[in-house]
Amino acid sequence: MNANTLINMAVRMIMRRLMRGGVNAGIGAFGKHMSKGKEGGRAPDSKATQKRARDTMKISRRIGRM
Repeated sequence: MNANTLINMAVRMIMRRLMRGGVNAGIGAFGKHMSKGKEGGRAPDSKATQKRARDTMKISRRIGRM
C-alpha cells in the first residue's frame, strides 16, 4: 500500500462518518418538526398523512409525464 491509498482510505472513513452524522441529525430535526403537528405537540393523524402522500404521488406522476 502506498501513501495515497492510505490517505484516501482515511479520508473516506472520516467523510462517511461525517455524512452519516449529518443525515441522522437532519432526519431527527425533520422528525421533531413533523411531530409538533397542529394540535400542540400531537403528530398529524394517519388520514391526513395518507391524503398528503396520495396528493404527492399524483403531483409526481404529473411531473413525470412531462
